[in-house]
Parts: sequence; structure tokens; C-alpha cells
Amino acid sequence: MKDPNRIAKFEKAISKKYGHEAIENPRKHWNDEKEEDFKEQLKKIAERERSYEESQQKEEVNGVLISKKLLTREVIRRDCPVCETFSFSPLDDAYMLKYDCCHNCYLEWVDGREERWKTGWRPPKGDR
Repeated sequence: MKDPNRIAKFEKAISKKYGHEAIENPRKHWNDEKEEDFKEQLKKIAERERSYEESQQKEEVNGVLISKKLLTREVIRRDCPVCETFSFSPLDDAYMLKYDCCHNCYLEWVDGREERWKTGWRPPKGDR
């Protein structure tokens, strides 16, 4: 035979261990403000999930599936057009974007002569 006070005993033990709030009905503390906050949180989560799904979409390029977010990135040159050295240095990336040369070429050919460089002057092939 089942004990009719079994649930009451569980609730009493839970209340003793975790506090009276642990056995209260959650609706007791729910109000319209909390409902609106909850809906906003759900919207944000759904938007993040959509954004993630869009970023994970693949597109076929020459028979290979590539993530769309990689296709939209601007490609930074890794080889200096002046000295033709190859670099992954973030410092070189900055100079490559602004002056179209690596940091070393900037120091040797551009520093102090930015105006001439912007007009299109480049060192002769033999001097590089």
C-alpha cells in the first residue's frame, strides 16, 4: 500500500535542505514583466541561431564546399609587391593595407617619403 503522505514527506525534506522556495509553484513569482523579458531573451537566442546557421552555410567553389563567411572576407596579400617576401605578420598586414608593402620595405623606401609613394613611385627592380 502506498503512503498517502509520501509527497508531503518529500516536499518537507526538500524544503529543509534547499529552502521553502524550492517547493513553491514557479507561477507564484511570474509576472508580465518577467514574461516580456523572457520573450526578448527567446528572440535574441533565435537571432543568434539564425546568424550561426547563415555563417555555417557552404557554397561550392571549383568542386569544393567552402563556408560563405570565408568567401565574404577581404583577402589580405601575403607577399610584398616590392621585395616579394611572404609574411603572416600582423605588422606587415597593417603596412600592406596602407602602403601596399611590408614593414621592412616601408622602413627602407616609404618612411619620410609618403607623398612620393602615394603618387606611385616604387624603387627600381635592381635596388630592391
